[in-house]
Amino acid sequence: MTDIQDRAPTVPPAPPAPPREGLSLSKVLGPIHIWGLGVGIVLVGEYMGWNFAVGKGGMFGALIAAWVVGVLYTCVAMIDSEVTSTVAAAGGQYTQAKHMIGPLMAFNVGLFLVLEYTMLEAADANVMSYLATTVSGQLGYHGSVNQYAFIVLSIMVLAFLNYRGVLATLSINFVITGIAFVAIVVLFFGTHGFNPGSELHFAGLTSSHANGLPYGWLGVFASLQFGMWYYLGIEGTCQAAEECRSAARSIPLGTMTGIITLLIAAALTWFVCAGTLPWQYLGVSITPLFDAALMTGTKYLAVLLAIGTILATLASANGCINDASRAWFSMGRDNYLPAWFGAIHPRYRTPFRSIVFLVPIAIAFAVLPVLLNKPELLGTIITFSILSALLMYSFMVPNMFRFRKLWPIGTLHRGYTHPFHPLPAITLGLIALLVFFATFLGYGTTLVTLVVFYLLASVWFVLFRYRYVARGRQFTMPWPRPKGY
Repeated sequence: MTDIQDRAPTVPPAPPAPPREGLSLSKVLGPIHIWGLGVGIVLVGEYMGWNFAVGKGGMFGALIAAWVVGVLYTCVAMIDSEVTSTVAAAGGQYTQAKHMIGPLMAFNVGLFLVLEYTMLEAADANVMSYLATTVSGQLGYHGSVNQYAFIVLSIMVLAFLNYRGVLATLSINFVITGIAFVAIVVLFFGTHGFNPGSELHFAGLTSSHANGLPYGWLGVFASLQFGMWYYLGIEGTCQAAEECRSAARSIPLGTMTGIITLLIAAALTWFVCAGTLPWQYLGVSITPLFDAALMTGTKYLAVLLAIGTILATLASANGCINDASRAWFSMGRDNYLPAWFGAIHPRYRTPFRSIVFLVPIAIAFAVLPVLLNKPELLGTIITFSILSALLMYSFMVPNMFRFRKLWPIGTLHRGYTHPFHPLPAITLGLIALLVFFATFLGYGTTLVTLVVFYLLASVWFVLFRYRYVARGRQFTMPWPRPKGY
């Protein structure tokens, strides 16, 4: 049978699938918008969250976690840059799963993406409401902030911005993310981090019994979970592929420069905070960079880092709305969800129904910790986002092998071809497995709950939704016949 297939005449590439309606998403984005989307979602992790790794593994433990997880995300960025510069469609990894593996995997990957970004958006809004009260008080501005109103208003304003158009949304994200990144660089120079004779203190790092590795290598392992905060969300650049003027150029350039930016920001953040704050305090701080700025005694640095903290959180929530809505929209367009969600606004060319639909879900999860007066729920919400991301990264491993097998180098135009295959895919799988286990140790119940949720969702899809999926309309890329078919 294989010989017959091999001797079969070559079938010319299928023409692009006709649009299902007269509207399409606007192709208006360039590399700077992709950078603003990817880094914008992530940079909040430099301002808060990463430092919990210090409480688990000490200063050195947090640094090792930053670099190990940095390798994981470098692999993610390399793989995404190659595949998405070829599969240039909204939905990113969902669309990749649809073409490379099949409907059930695609449905799950779509849910991974939506839950990852919606939960992260909810956490961002919750943190923003906290910061609006705390930071203003620390700077001497007293007054009460209604957290419920702040959460609802911030999410609705950002959703409205996304509703009105992707170009303005990601242009704003580029600007505010750039300011937040520059603030970290300014803090580094403001503390004279470049000067060996500066007032930064690293004496305790010379002893594992002080703050270097207080819990040994077990602490390093436990800190891997929080090392993800430095980079979580950079893979969201894939969601904008269909709206790029040239996805083959914009996605690789924006994504790879984005991960380089985040690696630099992670190094500067750790260096300044480790030299300014005692490890016991840094391990529980809510706003570590802002606290480091306060320790300098320079008010302009404190004000700048307060602004940077707010802007980083704002940029993250804004990017999450963009990414979650594109994944949900793509699933609706392919009938994995009701086709009603696959509509495009006739004027703004945005997936407006998906944007609006996800707003109350994000608000509900954002207000839950405040409503129940249980701040610890915020950690659970963020863990939902992290675990969904890890599940999606696990999918990327077989997906990359299958992509190279079905369409070897030379059979498709790739905007970027990542080197050393299959080493990045194997490395990604191994580190993801380590982080999974580290997260299970701290949030085992959350992990089990999430897996059960996805299993039930899969059963629902097979029993009630699969019949509506038009299999012949899934393969929308004008590609040659896969090798072996």
